[in-house]
Amino acid sequence: MLNENIKNLRKSKGLSQEELAIKLNVVRQTVSKWENGLSVPDSSMLIALSDELDTSVGVLLGEPVTEPMQDDLKTISEKLEVINLQLARKSMDKVKTIRWILISLCTLIVVIFIILASMQSSYLAWDYNNPELAVAGTIMHGFEFVFVRLAPFAFIASVIGIVITYKKQ
Repeated sequence: MLNENIKNLRKSKGLSQEELAIKLNVVRQTVSKWENGLSVPDSSMLIALSDELDTSVGVLLGEPVTEPMQDDLKTISEKLEVINLQLARKSMDKVKTIRWILISLCTLIVVIFIILASMQSSYLAWDYNNPELAVAGTIMHGFEFVFVRLAPFAFIASVIGIVITYKKQ
């Protein structure tokens, strides 16, 4: 049925197989295969084909066209309302998750800062002639150096993110 519909609609539009193929960016043999029932267009090609032939995909596939009744429209609108509510709920859940991640990040930054401040860089007094202590001390100093310089920016960005997520409610 699809092959006959493609052929009839193409002819009613006054298009040759070659012209339709050019409009669809396929070769003429592809259109010929569709019309002879040797192959079928994929879903994206069905949409493009229906656009070129000024018809719906359902008509191409042979579905009878019926006008929606008033009850059908009411049912559809109720389903759309449910879907919209589900999407809104999912969006709020994402915002809450992001907010709690940002709050956790702020807490982690404060805790690490308190730990580093209470240590008062005691690793600087270690004996760096011992290779193990030298490596550990270098790692601790590098972490503290990078943390003290980057943590304030991450903290401020997280606080701004938290404020933005509360404003979206």
